[in-house]
Amino acid sequence: MNDHPLFQHPAHEQSAFTAASLLAAVKVERALPSVRVPDVCVLEFDGDLTDRLRRSGVAVDHETWACFHTQMSRMEIDGMPVGIVARTIGGPYAVLIAEQLVASGARVVLALTSAGRISESLPIPSLVVVDEAIRDEGTSLHYVPPSPTIRGDDALAHLIADELASLALPVVRGLVWTTDAPYRETRERIAAHASRGALAVEMQAASLFGFAAARGARVGVVAHVTNAIDNEAFEKGPADEDERILFAMCRAAYRSLDSARTTR
Repeated sequence: MNDHPLFQHPAHEQSAFTAASLLAAVKVERALPSVRVPDVCVLEFDGDLTDRLRRSGVAVDHETWACFHTQMSRMEIDGMPVGIVARTIGGPYAVLIAEQLVASGARVVLALTSAGRISESLPIPSLVVVDEAIRDEGTSLHYVPPSPTIRGDDALAHLIADELASLALPVVRGLVWTTDAPYRETRERIAAHASRGALAVEMQAASLFGFAAARGARVGVVAHVTNAIDNEAFEKGPADEDERILFAMCRAAYRSLDSARTTR
């Protein structure tokens, strides 16, 4: 199987097509100025939270976002600007947008994703601050050489877990299983990954960690565990808890940027 196309990507080679070139084309077509996006930007998997923030007027259009595929919303958290892109579902799409965010000036990219329980010890609902992901997807293979798992940004994960600790939901750090095919989560694979210590299954952490490793980008992922194979009803927790999760993640990201400034 080593001759399979997914294993033939020389990670060291430069891409012929770049996010910067696409952004430049969008700016010309739409006559947009070159304005940086906020230092901290969030990929929101479901979109319900972004919709609610926009309806309430907390989030508004970031009109200079130069992207064909998405709309960016902008808000402030403790006076700090944050960009949000909704419905970034799956590793390929999340990385597509993450590339454009970093090329547009984002310094930290956060992902708030939906997840299913793998470990029976994990409560529903709960939060997993992802620090490692099983690479059962294809996107990361275009960025870094094959390996069973890939680690994230431990320092950022630590700050995110610290900020989330005061919320109502249980918070753990650990390993998740990233898959491209949610309707192929077989009981055998669930059991196998649970035996390896996977806490939950989701669709983008490994892809984003691969992108981050290749690009030198800072990425943090929180998986909101809302269901399980033996409990198909979805349970998110207290009303508006997802908003508090978002705010905590963004505070952690800005703490990480402040820490980087003071250590220079």
